[in-house]
Amino acid sequence: MKLLRGIGLALALPGCALAATLKAVLVVPADDPRLERTRTERAYLGHPGGPAADGLKIAIEEARFELEAGKTSVSIDVVSVATRDAARAAAQQAERSGAAAIVTDLDAATTSAVADAARLPVLNVGQAADALRERDCRANLWHLIPSERMRADALAQALVARKWTTVLLLQGPGTDDAARSATAQAALKRFGAKVVAVRTFKLSSDPRERDQANPLLLTGGGLGYDAAWVVDSDGEFARSLPYRTALPRPVVGDGGLVALSWHAQFERFGAPQVVRRFAKAHGRPMAAQDWAAWMAGRALVAAALAAPNGNAAIWAKALTSLELDGSKGVTLSFRPWDGQLRQPLLLTDGQGVIGTAPVDGMLHPRNALDTLGADAPEKLCKARTP
Repeated sequence: MKLLRGIGLALALPGCALAATLKAVLVVPADDPRLERTRTERAYLGHPGGPAADGLKIAIEEARFELEAGKTSVSIDVVSVATRDAARAAAQQAERSGAAAIVTDLDAATTSAVADAARLPVLNVGQAADALRERDCRANLWHLIPSERMRADALAQALVARKWTTVLLLQGPGTDDAARSATAQAALKRFGAKVVAVRTFKLSSDPRERDQANPLLLTGGGLGYDAAWVVDSDGEFARSLPYRTALPRPVVGDGGLVALSWHAQFERFGAPQVVRRFAKAHGRPMAAQDWAAWMAGRALVAAALAAPNGNAAIWAKALTSLELDGSKGVTLSFRPWDGQLRQPLLLTDGQGVIGTAPVDGMLHPRNALDTLGADAPEKLCKARTP
């Protein structure tokens, strides 16, 4: 476990007596393979473009004057962990040191371990697994990044709105791809679309397996479909699929049209200003995971401002009942039944934002944002009471 301090995430007004400092700890994986140089250079849609600390730093820097006016501050320590036990130890140390919250950018099992190790709110900014919102949920676990189901629902809504209701599903060999494929199929069924076939692909350097990644063979064979949905957690096959299908059809999923919480080409609701500030500070586009970390920072700032004379317990309670502005045009809040942040999703091809979800005309008895992901009546999280 490695503790990194003094990276510019603590803001305070020099010479001014502060009421209190809201402390938080960001727990990230050591030697994160997602941030390996060759992967970030490829800029796969939906994959991290850099460390989560970058988004947190921007959010706190943007609130400098508000924090000064409120005579309070927010400080964040970044802890890099190599094992699940180290993550648990980091969470326990955070609680002992008086932290009000823990922010995580970890795999699903380690995220759960952190939530079990401390009684603090845990703000998940990097893990989209539906299990963390459903069977493996925790009462103190809150999700800034959208779930896989939310992203699948957004794409299914977009397809049905365009009357592209028959879908060929291509499934990759990744450890999460089978579960993500099932989620995509459930979303299509939920909104009235039909899967005509599920075909698996495999990228390999073995010449004998070349046909297993041939787009023409995978998408041909006399099948009729309106769109091809590709599930590829790795990202390499998905990025090469558009314009290579046997039929002239759109590609969605992990390539072609993708549903994300954020894209640097979003041009409404103050988003361009957020994107420019991020790019100026970090020299790269602001990706979806950066937005989630930015929102976690905004939540910490809002809690500090709501209770400048508070303590860790008061701030922890405030964090989970906030209404936040995410530069998406609507007020964002956490769902009490699964801890997920309600939010519109952006539909993008990587070059620009094509549309948003929920799509126009999508109805819900209380909040249209709840058409994305698990709704309250499903009661999939047993640790929470809606």
